This record gives sequence, structure tokens and C-alpha cells, in this order.
Amino acid sequence: MTVDPPAPNAAGPSPDDAGPPPQPATSGARRSSLGRGSLAMSLGTTASRASGLVRTMLLVACVGATGTVADAFDIGNKLPNILFALISAGVLQSVLVPQILKSMQATNARERLDKLLTITGLGLLSGTIVLVACAPVVVHLFTLSGAWTPEARELATVFAYWCLPQVFFYGLYTLLGQVLSAHGRFAAYGWAPVANNVVSLIGFGIFLVVFGSAPANGITDLSEWTTAQSTLLAGTATLGIAAQSLLLVWPLRRAGFRWGFRLGLRGIGLRSAGKVVGWTIGAVALEQLGVLYLTNVLGAAGQAGVEAGEAVAGNAAYTNAMTIYLLPHSLVVVSIVTVLFPRMSAAVTSGDLPAVRRDMSLGLRSAGIFSVFSATALVVLAHPLVKTLVPTASEVAVEAIAPVLQAMAVGCIALGATVLVRRMYFAFEDGRSVFVIQVIATVSMVVALWAAVSVLPAQSWAIAAGGAFALSTWISLLLRVRGMSRKLQGMDGPRILGMYGRAAASALLAAGVGWLLVHLLDASASSSWPWAVLVTATAGIAMGLTYLGMLKLLRVREVDDALAPIVRRVRRRS
Repeated sequence: MTVDPPAPNAAGPSPDDAGPPPQPATSGARRSSLGRGSLAMSLGTTASRASGLVRTMLLVACVGATGTVADAFDIGNKLPNILFALISAGVLQSVLVPQILKSMQATNARERLDKLLTITGLGLLSGTIVLVACAPVVVHLFTLSGAWTPEARELATVFAYWCLPQVFFYGLYTLLGQVLSAHGRFAAYGWAPVANNVVSLIGFGIFLVVFGSAPANGITDLSEWTTAQSTLLAGTATLGIAAQSLLLVWPLRRAGFRWGFRLGLRGIGLRSAGKVVGWTIGAVALEQLGVLYLTNVLGAAGQAGVEAGEAVAGNAAYTNAMTIYLLPHSLVVVSIVTVLFPRMSAAVTSGDLPAVRRDMSLGLRSAGIFSVFSATALVVLAHPLVKTLVPTASEVAVEAIAPVLQAMAVGCIALGATVLVRRMYFAFEDGRSVFVIQVIATVSMVVALWAAVSVLPAQSWAIAAGGAFALSTWISLLLRVRGMSRKLQGMDGPRILGMYGRAAASALLAAGVGWLLVHLLDASASSSWPWAVLVTATAGIAMGLTYLGMLKLLRVREVDDALAPIVRRVRRRS
């Protein structure tokens, strides 16, 4: 589920001007800037995601993808993400980037920026302390089902005590990363998570050497689980996030930035930012209420499987599916959004709506090239892909994760677009629209999942959760695009929809090729890891070539723009 600022008082041109600028040189410069920036960040993100997959593989080896310990650790380690979004992420996204840009353009830029970062940092620290103290209450809210035994709930609470300090370090990472982005430095922001994964690889590796790996159905007997295991597992997770955030200090110093501790509220723009903060916090709170319900449903499903002696997909299996689902989005789309948003936000501040429309169209079309194919590949290759990326998962775990991934994949096309549009509401300081859209998206997700739980067995609840997530993502996108189109007096709709239509037609043909190869090669959860890799690579490459060939045949110019930075690098090195 996705979460989600009045428009400048400037009269924009007609919707016909929403296309690319008339000067070819300018257009090319803009696309080149996007390509270089997004490629720099994508390289770091690729490294972090690749090492993250190895981290996931080791974690699954430690505790499994199903079972009591896997679900309890998933809740304890997921809480920092959920609570960070609740108390900080919405505020940082809605306030930080616009205010940093304004601060850097002010005459007293150093003073404003120091105050802004000091206040935010102190808020994060105090909020984290309160959350750690409230760990038992928070865990109880996410384990309301009677299927959770007192021992299982207590284990989740122990994990939460160790993991909740991550909230502060997540916030610090976001603070420092946004300052780097405002300085036009994107690579370090993408590379920093590698430090987290390296620490995790070492810690989880030690765990496997000392305590061994989990059985195929996960760990359900808590009588032999020790405090040392909990400490090593959860402590490693938190130490990794700390390393990720502190690593950004060095590139900031190289960029000439010095953060001085300075208290004060005057002159840093929080009065205007206050218009959006309340609405944004409300929207994030609504989203997390939806996550709360979803987590309780998933936890109940997983524990029901434990009681029945079966490996049923619960919240740990759902998280593994989500990790794979977000890979293409994180590798490409997030890089595009991160590069475009600072300059789009600056264009909003200066009242340049034509520039915002051009970049919005560019971002949506660039993201669409990748997201349409990604959704197709996730559906067709789900089983061999899960086996390839999580080789430590047992046959039953693969069978539990793959259908959840397929259900989520339906929303992959909408995810990249809705993230870009959502962030522009923050730039316009329109918190009310963010809140209203989130109400509709959250209610749709909860109602859809509730209806599914009412009629389906527990074995299908995680799949239904993935489908409900995809539904809410599409609803969010449609509502956000409609509102943003009004603000921008048009969004280059025909051009964007035309590109997505041609991409969808190309993806359908690619899906047929991939499905045929997967079935001819007889890929299943019982396949060996080398065979799963072979099937994934063979079918994936065939699908990719078919997709690109069709895009070229249909004259989708955006694919040339997306590949241009890579082609230039290859030519320079050859």
C-alpha cells in the first residue's frame, strides 16, 4: 500500500504546452541530466539490492520463511519501518526537501539549514526513546489474533526492543540523504545501504555458524530458542541500519557541508510547512492502520498454519515477496524519482508549471518503460525467480511466497507512477489532498482484504493481502493523477497513455514467450537452484529481448532515452 502541498499563484500556459520544450537542445539536456543522475544512483541501488538479496537469503537460512520465529522477527524488525513512516517519514517527505531547497537559496542558508536539521534530529531521537519504552504495547497491537501464543508474542517483543532504535538511524539516513540530493549528489544515497547489508551478512553468517540453519518449515518450537540467538539476530539488524546512516557523513563533508548544532524555530519556514504536516501525518497514520490490519491478518494465517502443522504464508513470507516485488522499483524507478523531484520541487517554488509538466511527463514515461515489463516478468517468472533469489528457501516456502508475489505484481505498473505523483503533492504543500486520497486507498485495501478473509481459507490470506495491496496502489494512482492534472492544467495525458499502451502490448507478447519457456523447461518449486537460475535467465532474457524489440518496432522513443546513458558508457569503454 502506498502513502502518500496550494499551487503557486501563477497562470500556466494551455495544456498543449505540456509536451517537451520546443528547443531540441534544452530537451536533450534535460533528458541527459536525468539519465546521468538516475544511472549514478541506480548503480549504487543495484549494489545495495544485490547484497540485500544475499542478506535475505542468509536470514531465511537462519529462521526460515514460515514459522513462529520468522513471523515474530518479521514483526519486530518491521516495526521501525512502520513507526518511522508514522512519526517521521511523512513529515520529512512533505517538509524537508522543499525547506532544504528554500534554505539553500536564502541569504542565511547555513543558519536555516542547521536549525532545520537540528530540530528534526532531536525530534527523531526523542520519538525513538518513547517508542522503545512502548515496545510491548506496540507489539501487542500487531499480534491481536488469538493464534499468537504468549511465548510467541514475548519473542516478538524482545526483537522489537532490539530493532526499534533503527527508527532514529532511518531518520538520520533520510536527513543526510536529502541534503546530499539537494547538492546534486545521488550516488552515495544509493550506495549507503550496502554497508547495512555487509554488517548483516557478517552477523547472520556468524549466526549460521554458531546455531545452524532453520528446518524446512521454519522454527515453531520456542523451547530451544535462546536469548543469545535473539540478541545476535536483532542486534545485527540494528547495527546495519546505524552503519548505513553514518556512512553518509563522509560524502557530505566532501561536498563541503558542515552540520552545526543550532537550536531555534524562527526563520526556517516551518510556519508555511505546518500547513501540510498535519494532513501528511494523518495520511501516514491511515496507511499504517491499514498495515496494522494487514499484519494481523498475515500473522493469524501464519500461526494458524503452525497450529495445523503446515507451512502457511504469514507475514514473513509476505515480506519476502514484497522484497522481490520492490526490486525493479528500487533499482530504476526510485532513482528516476529521486533525480527528478528536487528540480521539480524547485520549479514549483518558482512557479514554472511548464517545467513541472515536462518533468512529470518524462518521469512517468521513463518509469513506465521499466514498470510494465517488471510487472509482466514478476507474474510469469514468480516460481523460478523466488527460488533463484532466495535459494535457502525450502520447496514449501517457495510455494508460499510465489503466489503472493504474483498477486502483488498487478500493482507494479501503478507503483512507480503513484510515487512520483505523490511527492509532487508535497512540493505543492497540498496535504489535504494527500489525506483524502489515502482515506480512500486504505479503506479499499481493508475492505477488499476483509472480504477475502471472510470467504477464503487461511492458506490464501497472504495472496489476498497481495491483491488488496495492488488494488489500493491503482486506486491511489488514479486519484492522484486526477488531482495533479488539475494543478498542472494538464499532464501530457495522450502522450503518456500512448506510451503505456504500446508498452503493455509489447509486454503481452513477451509474457507469452516467457510462459512458454517456463513450461517447456518445467520450472517448479522443487527445481534445484542451478535449474531455477537457468530457467529465470533464459525466460527473462527472451522476454526482455521480445519486449525491447516490440518497443522499437512500435517506435517507443522513450526506450532509446532510457538506454542512452548505458550505451554511451559502453561505447566509451570499447
